[in-house]
Amino acid sequence: MSADGRHSPLQRLSALGQSVWIDYLSREIVRSGHLAQLIEQDAVVGVTSNPTIFEHAMAAGESYDEALSALARAGAGTEEIFWSMAREDVADACDILRPVHQRSSGRDGYVSIEVDPGLAYETLATYRAALTLHEQIDRENLLVKIPATKPGLAAIEDVIAKGRSINVTLIFSLQRYAEVAESYIRGLERLVAAGGDPARVHSVASFFVSRIDTETDRRLDEVGGHDELKGRLAIANAKLAYQHFKEVFAGERWEYLAGKGATPQRVLWASTSTKSPAYSDILYVEELIGPETVNTMPEETLLAYQDHGEPQLRLESGLEEARALFEELAAVGVDYDDVTATLEREGVAKFADSFAKLLKTLEEKATALSAA
Repeated sequence: MSADGRHSPLQRLSALGQSVWIDYLSREIVRSGHLAQLIEQDAVVGVTSNPTIFEHAMAAGESYDEALSALARAGAGTEEIFWSMAREDVADACDILRPVHQRSSGRDGYVSIEVDPGLAYETLATYRAALTLHEQIDRENLLVKIPATKPGLAAIEDVIAKGRSINVTLIFSLQRYAEVAESYIRGLERLVAAGGDPARVHSVASFFVSRIDTETDRRLDEVGGHDELKGRLAIANAKLAYQHFKEVFAGERWEYLAGKGATPQRVLWASTSTKSPAYSDILYVEELIGPETVNTMPEETLLAYQDHGEPQLRLESGLEEARALFEELAAVGVDYDDVTATLEREGVAKFADSFAKLLKTLEEKATALSAA
């Protein structure tokens, strides 16, 4: 609550049923008290990370230098150094968010860490890496991120069936989202059949938003003359995904699992910073507010929303227009399936590139620190 007694935009957004997570993690925000401040003042109840985020965090400043130097002197390889430092940051963030996790009865208070992005097309390796991260970090409020590639779907089901919590990342298409939800449900069914407790398993499905508009707008520029269709597909895509969420987590099949204590796999809106200066800097927050959802925001988007957000339930408005947009885009030559397939490939490649760049940076810093 602000000094004048009014609830902030993010507090009002949270009251509408959407959880606010922050899409950033670093040793500095954990140890300086900044994360605790975001929880206290900005309604933040979760943290997400990815290889690009760790690349930016570990390459900047000196907050990792002491640990990096000690690990290097102990003979650790570059990958071992990264995972050691990343696990420590995530565990510390989990500890800070534990009260949130307890207060919300396991609904929120999570911190996410992604498996090696180079494993995105390897089912068994992804499965093993996810279980290993859960064992090593050993926090009830940890979510391990698995990319929603075709091979990833089987790994997601298998990890859920083992009773572990997962953040499914890099979802772009409605078809792939439906497959992700099915993998979650099948994993829970297997867990229950084996006598496991589904109440201990939690999951979110990270549906990427702004990149959809970036790629679609680029293709519209190529065909020319259809500016009225720009900046619309990402929101329409997300709204229809939410409709599927409501359908799949209802009915007899789901009610059986819910009766055993299972919780729905909430949709998480990811990639919510606005890329185009032509659009509002809070577009992908303002238009996607609805119950039982999560929005993970970079800090600049979070601060912008605190400044001028106007939260209302908009996620289920304009559904007919959203459905019609797919046909309008197809009519002018924009292939939705190709857009989403392209974005999935690029998303996997970008995270793999960031991971490779991060390892190179850590190797160079370790060498420089040893020389010093």
